[in-house]
Amino acid sequence: MSIAYDCTDPDSRAAGIAAAKAAAKGGRLVVMPTDTLYGIGADAFDGRAVSDLLAAKHRGPDMPVGVLVGSWSTIDGLVSTVTPAARDLTRAFWPGAVSIVVEHAPSLAWDLGDTRGTVMLRMPLHPVAVELLREVGPMAVSSANVSGRAPAATMEDAREQLGDSVEVYLDGGPAEHAVASTIVDLSGHSPRLLREGAVTAARVADVLGVDPDSL
Repeated sequence: MSIAYDCTDPDSRAAGIAAAKAAAKGGRLVVMPTDTLYGIGADAFDGRAVSDLLAAKHRGPDMPVGVLVGSWSTIDGLVSTVTPAARDLTRAFWPGAVSIVVEHAPSLAWDLGDTRGTVMLRMPLHPVAVELLREVGPMAVSSANVSGRAPAATMEDAREQLGDSVEVYLDGGPAEHAVASTIVDLSGHSPRLLREGAVTAARVADVLGVDPDSL
């Protein structure tokens, strides 16, 4: 049976973070607030938990899960090479609503789905999410909704869709943007905009020093 914690109350937040950490470390699923939308998360290095996450969303490994991190420096241990473009985007937008797709370090023992050697990374701009990520480490996180249904902008939306497939729900109030992150693919020879979300293509292009039409 799942339990929800009101993270706007300091005592409830502390209890919720502790419960969510225990759940994630025990291979179970949690829902957390982020600056974009609510996310359903699992320990990124627990393959069975990631499989359970995909099952809760009713989707397969052909739609792999991204990874949220709790600090800028975490990226250095997760990727093959931190390119200048990756460094520029993380400095400009992290924590925030830009996700980057990069080649992950081949030594990593994780299974996020059919990633073809890449991983989508983001550091969210939300204190509850960052606190949990710093307690657990990198977490596989996807939008907290059943595939094909509207992404959850509130904890209640997420709980209505995911129910008891999630052990711990952290309620941080309505999502600030209620719009998905912008995704930039840096795994090829030149940056590609995969999705324009809360951050505009023009802002991304300005940081990268390229024409927005080239993304």
